[in-house]
Amino acid sequence: MDISSIIIIAIVVLAAVFVVGIYNGIISRKNAVERAWAGVITQERQKNKILPDLEQVVKEHKEFESSILENITKLRSKMNDLDDKQIDTQSLGEIESLMQAVKGGINVTVEAYPDLKTAGLMSNLMREMTEQQENIGAAIRIFNQNVEAFNEGIEIFPNSLVNQMLNKQQRIDVFSDKQASEGFDYKPNF
Repeated sequence: MDISSIIIIAIVVLAAVFVVGIYNGIISRKNAVERAWAGVITQERQKNKILPDLEQVVKEHKEFESSILENITKLRSKMNDLDDKQIDTQSLGEIESLMQAVKGGINVTVEAYPDLKTAGLMSNLMREMTEQQENIGAAIRIFNQNVEAFNEGIEIFPNSLVNQMLNKQQRIDVFSDKQASEGFDYKPNF
């Protein structure tokens, strides 16, 4: 075997190793996105565990508006519909908006009925809900970071070529809170 044959074989082997590395990188980033989405779902389900207690408090205080109870019921239903195998940022957005409506309704009600503030259960529930929302926010940030890395990993060259030929993965949408973003006057000019 002459030197030119060895060089050609070495180039082919290096190219194959390079392509396999890119392919595996795309798969790893996709798996990271799926793990991050599962983390978001886990946090949503954890929040869902406190909703029955909140429903009970609402039922016990006739002064609460019935719309709060209805929103809590809708929230629980939507949260149960989330699937950790199917990334659905639109449903997550609806859940987060509904959660803000529930929290806002409870805050208004507590202001209208100050004696509820002294109820230890209500105080604990509000603190727990706030903590759960913070945890969900952190999980969403991790999810969005993984989505960004995945999307970049399938779009940059030469990864885009390997993706088109072998992986055939599509971009994944990041989660965005439309209600929060509408509150900003600044819009980036991408």
